[in-house]
Amino acid sequence: MQSSDPVPRVVVGVDGSPASHAALRWADLYARNAGGVVEAIHVWDTPSARGWSGPAIDPDFDLEQARSVFAEELSTVFPGERPAHVRSHLVEGDPSEALIQASEGAELLVLGRRGRGGFARAMLGSVSQRCAQHAACPVVVVPPEQRSAP
Repeated sequence: MQSSDPVPRVVVGVDGSPASHAALRWADLYARNAGGVVEAIHVWDTPSARGWSGPAIDPDFDLEQARSVFAEELSTVFPGERPAHVRSHLVEGDPSEALIQASEGAELLVLGRRGRGGFARAMLGSVSQRCAQHAACPVVVVPPEQRSAP
């Protein structure tokens, strides 16, 4: 995923949550203003690949499901045509490891923070926290968008 583009590269994790959609919108706006590119990364995992017990799972089916979910997520954030400066990458593995690796050479790593109440609101999620500690570039954690009541 690392590239030799002379333009700023903004990596954003997309996991289907409203917070990740907010992060993708934020990364898109930042990249537009900086004249950069966005690398939207969706990480998927096949449970059987980690040795979990259970029914046999078809990795090809999981990959196709991940592709479908990711395409739907991108269409949700960018209805119509996706901007040319937004690249999509589907990666198999651990989300924090994949995002940390993708942060090499990036200007920013952008992640969404899932909204939770009470004490949990003060804490980052495990992926955000790990990325903030180990990413090779600055990390921006975007809160979920607030919907106003009608």
